[in-house]
Amino acid sequence: MAKTAFLFAGQGSQYIGMGKDIYSQSKEAREVYDRANETLGFDLSGICFDGEQEELNKTSICQPAIMVTSIALLRAFKEHNNGNVTCHVTAGLSLGEYTALVFANSISFEDALGLVYKRGQFMQEACEKEKGTMASIIGLVESEVEEICKEAKKYGEVCAANYNSPKQIVISGREEAVKEAMIIAKEKGARAVIPLKVSGAFHSSLMSMASSRLSKEIENTKISKCEIPVMANVCAEYINEPDEIKSSLVKQLDNPVKWSHSMQNLIADGTEEFYEIGPGKVLAGILRKIDPTKRIKSINDYNSLVEN
Repeated sequence: MAKTAFLFAGQGSQYIGMGKDIYSQSKEAREVYDRANETLGFDLSGICFDGEQEELNKTSICQPAIMVTSIALLRAFKEHNNGNVTCHVTAGLSLGEYTALVFANSISFEDALGLVYKRGQFMQEACEKEKGTMASIIGLVESEVEEICKEAKKYGEVCAANYNSPKQIVISGREEAVKEAMIIAKEKGARAVIPLKVSGAFHSSLMSMASSRLSKEIENTKISKCEIPVMANVCAEYINEPDEIKSSLVKQLDNPVKWSHSMQNLIADGTEEFYEIGPGKVLAGILRKIDPTKRIKSINDYNSLVEN
């Protein structure tokens, strides 16, 4: 039987105005934002709708903002289609894995929101202590990028951090090492090498301090078995048991995101239709590079919700 998957966005998809139209049109979405404001103790919805981009881009703000907007869009989507779209499996890119776990009824909305807010704070503090950066390498395969990182390691820590699609891989590490890896990638024929506007070296060993701090928070969080199979970032396999979910969320911070492998495994498992739920259309673009034959629809605002 053909399966349907819901995919949830990660950091970088935020923009001022996200969720504003859905808040005004959907009672379910309003409740999500209002609960988030109450849980966090500040006006997150105001930042999302009418704030400053610089404020929204802060890791400690954009992470809860994206998760809340994604859940609001999800609830509005379910409200609109009266449950007529059945989801069989789910996944989220890095931060989006928390949204997927809320959707799968493994973590409560309030608990996930608290974790994501602290996750963002811990990551920001790690960025300030361990200066690093990231870059996207397009046109080279995994083995080539991994070999480039080995060559550049003499300048400092650098690794493949996000396997987005077979020929789009993000590297992460210390600034000098990443710059050297970018030079080598160009020499080896990369179609494009793009420095990313990020505050640090996410999904690398430079995030180990943040991972350790987050581990203590996750350990004290109630996590249940998933009611819908969740494909995890760090292993590109389904996770279900509370202990493996906790381990996956901790490892996420200082290990690579195997998104391309995750999507390929979902497709191999019979997934034919995908819905990207959350701000932006990044995941739809990536999936089309992985397998252009699969159908994907982006639910990112009120108009897209009505059209679907």
